[in-house]
Amino acid sequence: MELCADCGLDKQGIIRKEGAAPAAPSPLSEVNIIGRSKYNVSDSPESRTYEGIVFDSKIEMKYYRDVVLPLVGSGNIVKCELQKPYILQPKFTRNGKTIIAIKYVADFCLEFSDGHIEVIDIKGMPDSVAKLKRKLFWYVYPNIDYKWVCWSKVDGGWCDYDIVTKNRQNRKRVKRENVDGEE
Repeated sequence: MELCADCGLDKQGIIRKEGAAPAAPSPLSEVNIIGRSKYNVSDSPESRTYEGIVFDSKIEMKYYRDVVLPLVGSGNIVKCELQKPYILQPKFTRNGKTIIAIKYVADFCLEFSDGHIEVIDIKGMPDSVAKLKRKLFWYVYPNIDYKWVCWSKVDGGWCDYDIVTKNRQNRKRVKRENVDGEE
């Protein structure tokens, strides 16, 4: 059995110790072999490129194309920055060890014609790190309007993530009540 010298993975994408017996293939090993990130974004940039800009995901590209560009064209947005970095906590030293900074990279930073700034992050399913960074962003940058936006066909297109989540919970509750009422 050959192991990769760099990462210790065998040909099936499974981590093994030298001399260990082969294990049954894991369904998760297929993900590594296909070449997709943990965010399910393909390595191929063609499908997520618009006007020469390569986006992190197709959904980010669609938001740029469908929401940002029309607002730039109408003059409502005067400045648009993609992948703008923010420092949520600076680096520091503790017991002689340097602790790296906590950074956040915004999908879109939009400055509107009235002067207000919105930082937009396109969300599918936020993990615990994203939720923590959102709280830190609100604390460190209280004067910047920070929003999570997602696409929901049921809710009418581009919506605030918190509203979509609330609507989904309400639909689940109504469905559960309807099922319980039929029994």
